Amino acid sequence: MDYFITCATLLGVIDIEFRNVRYAINGGRLLVDDVSFQVQSGETAVFLGRSGSGKTTTLKLINRLLEPTLGAVLVEGKDTRDWDPIRLRRHIGYVIQEVGLFPHFTVEKNVALVPTLEGWHEDKKRERVREMLELVGLDPARFSSRYPRELSGGQRQRVGVARALAADPSILLLDEPFGALDPITRAEIQKEFRALQERLHKTMVYVTHDVREAFLLGKHIGLMKDGRLLNFVPPGEFRELDHPEARAFSESL
Repeated sequence: MDYFITCATLLGVIDIEFRNVRYAINGGRLLVDDVSFQVQSGETAVFLGRSGSGKTTTLKLINRLLEPTLGAVLVEGKDTRDWDPIRLRRHIGYVIQEVGLFPHFTVEKNVALVPTLEGWHEDKKRERVREMLELVGLDPARFSSRYPRELSGGQRQRVGVARALAADPSILLLDEPFGALDPITRAEIQKEFRALQERLHKTMVYVTHDVREAFLLGKHIGLMKDGRLLNFVPPGEFRELDHPEARAFSESL
């Protein structure tokens, strides 16, 4: 693992770093066990693994929804425990599978949530909502005044991405965001999201159990099992990994 950390340091600015991180619950049961990695600015890292492998716990350690039991998590060079948790979370966009839109808010109000909390002027918020909806392929004139219940699953997911991007965070976390969609819609949105990645150049950390998604979206793939990070490699090297878990995922392609 030190090899990958050294290479990342030489290649560019590091936005996210885990240093021998452990996270334990219930009297010491480890959900994350001695995990170390770095994500460069503008890079998308995908964490791949089965249910219970520690992927989502790792993600929540980045925006301080959880704090490490041992080790350190750094965001933009600063230990997450030294960040104000509210400032940290507003600084990081977060997209989850269930989307989490407020049902009594219109699409416009949902997308404008963080800018509203940040005290943006109404005209600036309105313009930002328009830009974000257009960015994710939703016509503002048609969708701004709708409520989440009036949207399809794919449309709600697009609104969730727009909301996460509205305050222009430098880092975006995505926890199986398209997992609840039907296969055709999911494939369409994956391709759209890949194009969005290339336009925005955000630092993204993406969690999935879908190896095809990992190969499509990740610059590095982190394979997790039983709370441990087995490897953190580019997609082209993943197929060559000599580990039963890596072979199982590769064979599922």
